[in-house]
Amino acid sequence: MRAKLLTLVGVIGIAIGTTGNAVCAEIKVLTAGAYKQVVLALQPAFEKQTGHKLIVDNGTVGQLVKRIDDGEAFDVVVVSPGAIDELIKKGKIAAGSRVVLARVGVGVMVKEGAARPDISSVDAFKKSLLAAKSVAYIDPASGGSSGIYLDGLFTKLGISDQIKPKAKLINGGYVAEHIAKGEAEIGIHQISEILPVKGVTLVGPLPAEIQNYTTYTAGLGAATKVSEPAKALIKELSGPAAEPVLKSKGMTPGA
Repeated sequence: MRAKLLTLVGVIGIAIGTTGNAVCAEIKVLTAGAYKQVVLALQPAFEKQTGHKLIVDNGTVGQLVKRIDDGEAFDVVVVSPGAIDELIKKGKIAAGSRVVLARVGVGVMVKEGAARPDISSVDAFKKSLLAAKSVAYIDPASGGSSGIYLDGLFTKLGISDQIKPKAKLINGGYVAEHIAKGEAEIGIHQISEILPVKGVTLVGPLPAEIQNYTTYTAGLGAATKVSEPAKALIKELSGPAAEPVLKSKGMTPGA
């Protein structure tokens, strides 16, 4: 009888262990900074409904790709479509798991209470940047999509040489935090990374003619051991529950 009982307990234990990933999995999420606030906003409801736990970490797209290339384990990653495709080719992302989540434009900010610069046109935007004592944005060398875009934009607008001496380059994180501290007069970053930060004012998006949208795409880690819970998270991030959160963060659902 004791032997049968032990056998039964063992079978139950195996069943629990086998289904444990689906019941109470830990899902490691690597996300580009602009999308982190969306993941964090959806996290409590997802964890409550599923029993899973999210471990969320962020960086620039370039930083995350390097970390994955260097062998860091993860279950879900949210980066640009190009980065996802690159990681699929390298076997780091499961083929067929690519899901477009949302896109976001670039905005201009100042410290709360400061005068708002005129960015109503491309010419006004140029004049405001040239008149500013300092301009903060993501360091292109860090692999941040907005920083890479702005670096090229300033060259295109013919103001790169004037901006460089007064540029405050941020190596990842929120540019808005540095604006709130008064470290630069004007900040430029994705709108979703401006809105969550207290102490700054979003002046508005870049003029339509020079606006740049970054699309964020999710992918399933090829080596994940919690594939079903991870797939459930990706479904949540791309589903109806995410839409109001995305809009509140200045993002547009889908491509």
